[in-house]
Amino acid sequence: TGTGTGTGLRAEYDAVVIGAGHNGLTAAAYLQKAGVNTAVVERRHVIGGAAVTEEIIPGFKFSRASYVLSLLRPQVIQELELKKHGLRVHIRDPASYTPMLEEGVGGNPPRSLLMGRDMEETQRQIAQFSTKDAQAYAAYEALTSRIAAAIQPLLDTAPVDISSLTDSSLRQRVRAMRTVKPLVHAGLSLGKDIPQFYELLTAPISRILDRWFESEPLKATLATDGVIGAMISPHAPGSGYVLLHHVMGELEGIKGAWGYVEGGMGALSNSIARAAAAYGASIFTEKPVHSIQVDQSGTVQGVVLQDGTEIRSKVVLSNATPHVTFLQLTPQKSLPEEFIKEMSSIDYTSPVTKINVAVDRLPNFLAKPKGQKLPPARYMAGTIHLNCEDTAYITEAYEDACQGRPSTRPMIELCIPSILDSTIAPPDQHVISIFTQYTPYHLRGGKEWDVEARDAYADRVFDCIEQYAPGFKTSVIGRDILTPQDLEKVFGLTGGNIFHGAMSLDRLYLARPSALSSDYRSPLGGLYLCGSGAHPGGGVMGSAGRNAAQMVLSDLRSSRRSR
Repeated sequence: TGTGTGTGLRAEYDAVVIGAGHNGLTAAAYLQKAGVNTAVVERRHVIGGAAVTEEIIPGFKFSRASYVLSLLRPQVIQELELKKHGLRVHIRDPASYTPMLEEGVGGNPPRSLLMGRDMEETQRQIAQFSTKDAQAYAAYEALTSRIAAAIQPLLDTAPVDISSLTDSSLRQRVRAMRTVKPLVHAGLSLGKDIPQFYELLTAPISRILDRWFESEPLKATLATDGVIGAMISPHAPGSGYVLLHHVMGELEGIKGAWGYVEGGMGALSNSIARAAAAYGASIFTEKPVHSIQVDQSGTVQGVVLQDGTEIRSKVVLSNATPHVTFLQLTPQKSLPEEFIKEMSSIDYTSPVTKINVAVDRLPNFLAKPKGQKLPPARYMAGTIHLNCEDTAYITEAYEDACQGRPSTRPMIELCIPSILDSTIAPPDQHVISIFTQYTPYHLRGGKEWDVEARDAYADRVFDCIEQYAPGFKTSVIGRDILTPQDLEKVFGLTGGNIFHGAMSLDRLYLARPSALSSDYRSPLGGLYLCGSGAHPGGGVMGSAGRNAAQMVLSDLRSSRRSR
């Protein structure tokens, strides 16, 4: 099957993109827009990679893997005219709801922590737990927003080109100087916040939050952004950066806002694909790549599909993980030994099991927001944090997984996008995204993640939800359970890691995916990495695709000039 322009796959293109994830599609759109004839080949029957909508249960359209939008760069939306191509987003406000599992006092329901864009209202909610924290929260929010705004421009360019700055011709050095500019600009923008930025980069999120706040429900709710998708505890150094990574977004010009894509995350990928196709790119599904072709001189010649079809091209961009790209698809004899060693050492550990659920009614949480007359649908439209009464619960959940056991009391982020988007579920019924951790890739004692183990874990998650919202289990129509192994098998996410490799300090910026190749290029001429395994990392941003395309265009111009 093929979508996009052209009736069928041709034998030759200027560029071939492996994988129609959102970054691969973004790269294809920018390349084709610049006149580079581009084909995208996707292994699955559907485009989008992890940003996909699938109707697993009839009538219910699941954002099967990634499920909320905020980090997509505004430039990508504007430059590719994604709204013209169908992108619609529903902004969530309030954005976060943390119900407590406790006995209500004096006939009152259990407490909850509701947080949104209205700072005064958020502070009133926090004051239930600590008036000191309510006052401190505005300053904390202002600091993280300033730091995020200062370093945002680094997302939109390749990291500093160290090798060209030091070992190349004068012309190349002058060109490489341009890569320093965003870094200098970020430093100047940070100004007096540099010490706090350094601490956020290097310290455990628990230490930072302990210094700002005293109430556990607030600390635990904020800590989730520091560990989400990562096999780390809130006490791990560098968990502060993962938090920062998740507050860097904006929607409709509103900093830090998160939203649901109408039609599910696949509708975003479809809008990028429509932009690419409008420029003339060709996108093909069910075309798994067997290998990347490399000549004797170490220059890429194209790809070979699993059915033996050869597609020649000047450049190949891979939206697959570094592991798949360099250790599975690329001939090993073509790559330097040191590079293979580097690629083999990337950490792909994942704590994530995603459960997609169809229900016949909204959950009825015992906890109610204080002093709010909001209808339940309104305060449940954001992320609902369960088992977040105390940071210690998150740590215990992590420690279970370190022993090879799925968490007894998992960290649960529950989202109900159908509250704001009526297109994805039948009337009065709902789609629920449940993002849980921690679950190990390998279970203790060599046990397999078979149907029984999957169901036992999902039942445990449902038992937790039932405690907060009695009646939840009887509302369930059907479910789709994706363990780390399933995320790997279905979406090609090595180890089930949603970021294409850990977002640890030793794998960021100049070292993503490795210090040997942090500028989207690889040791092979014409082979580029354009997915989340490259700078700036995971999340539905489009940055890696856009930046990689710009690098390819720059290299193609240089090669034309040198001929």
